[in-house]
Amino acid sequence: MPKIVIVDTSFDDLRICEDLVRQAGMELAVFHDPSEDGIIKNAADADGIITSYGQFTKRVIDALPKCRVISRTGVGVDNVDIPAATARGIAVCNVPGYATDVVSDHAVTLALAVLRRITELDANLRKGQWDFLVARPFGQVYGRTFGVVGMGNIGRAVAEKARGLGFRVVCTSHSLQPGDHTPEGFPVLAYEDVLRQADVVSFHTALLPETRHLLDADAIALMKPDAVVVNTSRGPIIDTKALAEALVEGKLFGAGLDVFEGEPISPDDPLLAAPHTVLTPHAAFWSEQSGAELIRRATQAPIEVLQGLVPHDCLNPQACKR
Repeated sequence: MPKIVIVDTSFDDLRICEDLVRQAGMELAVFHDPSEDGIIKNAADADGIITSYGQFTKRVIDALPKCRVISRTGVGVDNVDIPAATARGIAVCNVPGYATDVVSDHAVTLALAVLRRITELDANLRKGQWDFLVARPFGQVYGRTFGVVGMGNIGRAVAEKARGLGFRVVCTSHSLQPGDHTPEGFPVLAYEDVLRQADVVSFHTALLPETRHLLDADAIALMKPDAVVVNTSRGPIIDTKALAEALVEGKLFGAGLDVFEGEPISPDDPLLAAPHTVLTPHAAFWSEQSGAELIRRATQAPIEVLQGLVPHDCLNPQACKR
């Protein structure tokens, strides 16, 4: 009987996963250790693996002799060495598109919450302070430019929603040529020009060596002093130490962040003490609807590989043909 192992998960309800695996006539085991040694220990006999944050280095992959598929419960796969997996004939699958609507909702919400000082006003009111003036300055949508960095599915959804609210929207992406327009009509600018022009800069790009600390101190220096930074992509896209320093020094209007360089965020992270921030615990991807879709698709992919099929969301389909 083929065995699927969940090496780590943050989901408290796995009934969808359990039902799918049982219906496929396979065995399921669940663990909660994403470390390299934990994966090697717990998944040594796995035919298929489901993971959220497990670190699948070449060392780990070489220690999984039976494994035929690794399924990531999310979009990004920077925690999996795909070339090493491919060399061993291990398919790597992800779940693109499952959270496009909810992440784009969250990104726009963070931008508005920072502009309107929503969390600050709420905290003051709960302390008995009936005075909105203490939270000034306030921002608004009208007359402001919203910059989108990364125009994949989520970036495009954010751009559409921001335009619907009344923002002027500009964008940048490695796959788009500055000076052109997207099919939706958004002007494409160079990254540096987005930083210079935008009143809100929202990041929706993958974490790659070239995008790590894409927003650093030098990039922040290009931005308007009343600009807002939003990140719902990957924490290391932003040099958060530099961002915290800019906020403390009043060089930015504020920041709305759902992802961080270290997760969970450290209690001594400077962002926690930085002013005018709205911070959420990597929650942008989740709604009850998106969560159910995520679990279902992340489970269905390894089942299909073990049944001799090539899942639609397989990143290295050649590995399925070995």
